[in-house]
Amino acid sequence: MSIFGKLITLLRGGAHDAGAAVVDANALRILDQEIRDADNALNKARDDLAALVARRRMLEKEIQGLSDQSRRYEGSARAALGKGDEALAREVAQRIAELERDVGQKTPQLGEMKVAEEKLHQTIAATQQKIENLRREIDMVKVNDSVQRAQAAVASRGAGAQAALGSAADSLKRIKERQAVQEERYKAAQELEDRRTGADLDAKLQAAGILPGVESADDVLARLRAPEGEPMKLAAPDLKLEHQPVEKKG
Repeated sequence: MSIFGKLITLLRGGAHDAGAAVVDANALRILDQEIRDADNALNKARDDLAALVARRRMLEKEIQGLSDQSRRYEGSARAALGKGDEALAREVAQRIAELERDVGQKTPQLGEMKVAEEKLHQTIAATQQKIENLRREIDMVKVNDSVQRAQAAVASRGAGAQAALGSAADSLKRIKERQAVQEERYKAAQELEDRRTGADLDAKLQAAGILPGVESADDVLARLRAPEGEPMKLAAPDLKLEHQPVEKKG
């Protein structure tokens, strides 16, 4: 082979590789279009089937009409024979023969149409099943392709993705630490405020059940058991007060 021929072969090989690369890169798009083309062809086949069914039904009605007409003429021919009108009976018989000949010619056509209709039904059903199977497989391929693209994107980032995750974790830890410190500050400030107002002491007295004006459950039950009209004895708080001598003024 000459140098020129080898160059031509090289160009053809390069064009083939380039074309194959384009096809591979757009494989899913090509598959979707091929499915759409198959759907269009299937819809055309359904239209053809509908037209075939319509023609078959019309032919059935035509054959039925010819048969009914032939039976009516048979009655007329018998009536003509009964009256002895041989000429009229022969004319009617000629018409019956023509009708029967038409029925005989159209009946095989009807049979052929029924066979073609059945085959078309089967072909459409099989094609529909194939298209549905292809759609399911294409959906699975699309999902796998999406997963692989995501994996490739993560892998391409590599250490950068890991570093970003580590940085995010550190940031989250610092935020939690700041929130914990702030919470302790709030608690300390509240404790100081309670001490200033005496709220902490009131809380301790209420927990001990000796806060003035606060009744326990036992106190409420004792009040409910007391007879009506009898004054209730309120439990005095258990407070020990030192009595200071009162100086008398002279």
